Amino acid sequence: MNTYDFDRITDRHNTACLKYDFTAERGYAPDVLPFWVADMDFPTAPVIIEALTAHSRHGIFGYTNVKNDYRDVLQNWFQTQHGWTPQKGSLVITPGVVFAICTAIRAFTHPGDAILIQPPVYYPFAASIRQNQRRVIENPLQYKDGRYAIDFADFEEKIIRQKVKLFLLCSPHNPVGRVWTKAELERIRQICRQHQVIIVADEIHHEFIRPGFTHTIFPSLTPELAAQTILCTSPSKTFNLAGLQISNIFIENQTLRRQFRAALSASGYDEPNALGYFAAQAAYTGGLPWLNELRAYLEQNLCRTRQFLAAELPKIRLVEPEGTYLLWLDFHAYGMTDEALDAHIKNDARLWLDSGHIFGREGSGFQRINIACPWETLEKGLQQLARAFKTL
Repeated sequence: MNTYDFDRITDRHNTACLKYDFTAERGYAPDVLPFWVADMDFPTAPVIIEALTAHSRHGIFGYTNVKNDYRDVLQNWFQTQHGWTPQKGSLVITPGVVFAICTAIRAFTHPGDAILIQPPVYYPFAASIRQNQRRVIENPLQYKDGRYAIDFADFEEKIIRQKVKLFLLCSPHNPVGRVWTKAELERIRQICRQHQVIIVADEIHHEFIRPGFTHTIFPSLTPELAAQTILCTSPSKTFNLAGLQISNIFIENQTLRRQFRAALSASGYDEPNALGYFAAQAAYTGGLPWLNELRAYLEQNLCRTRQFLAAELPKIRLVEPEGTYLLWLDFHAYGMTDEALDAHIKNDARLWLDSGHIFGREGSGFQRINIACPWETLEKGLQQLARAFKTL
């Protein structure tokens, strides 16, 4: 019997919620159903709410910093959940993973340097590189028979020819849902090691791995790899805490960590958000039962979505996800331009999805949909999609 009610609808309107309350600002009608940004429509784990309530009652929200008990909690979580033990001294706190990526870009590269990404990929990657006056180098993923793979010959050739200094690894990959195998990660390791490329591994979705697949913490492959990796993690996706702005970044190489901290300090950031800190500690201490039930519920949402698409929208191809709670849908069978597809989804289906082309030109003809919501909400959205596309 389930302990937590993920079917309960929680009204998020009028809470300054980016997902629901900014339709007008983003050019959408107020009645659209949003499935775009990657946060969940579920209240977080009760153990986290209890911790936040207790600290709120205390009433003082002064400067906060990391104590050893927090490092102990993180060590225990990664040991028990992922079989990897981070060094306590390797931890650096940032307000978010994108913030950490931008910090790494400034710490380890110079204006004009080349940074490699694998599109179609989380769009802040390219934006972060360009906004920091670095060069975006693309190693596009290869889409074949409904699955994505890495073109390793192109990966290495681009690193050599463009003199790539930094590689942004998305693991699991957002939006295509790949969970990279150990063999794939090992090949990345070999190439980056040979050509002295620093890896920033964004593993923010690594708690959402589907049955039958295994996530490998990237720096766990070898000690040498750990020495050239900046590992970016956060409870924000896992426990729906994005607004509390706390991420756990692990940098085992002391020299790289010192450089990263210097760039972090130059940004003006120092102590973590107090409530984010206590929420993260509660999450990693007592949030596992809630997380396990959440993962089962998301798997159920995926199965229902797959069945709905097969029955009602067979021209839409689901790229089978191996991880994340974000689905990558292939609309190429409709033969629409990206502009026409976006407009039809927005104006006729009355939905707010993430357009595939914003993830790179390789995302043209795709849409990303977030299924981390009660099934009643998701089913309503799918029905609106079906009504809009059945006439095409």
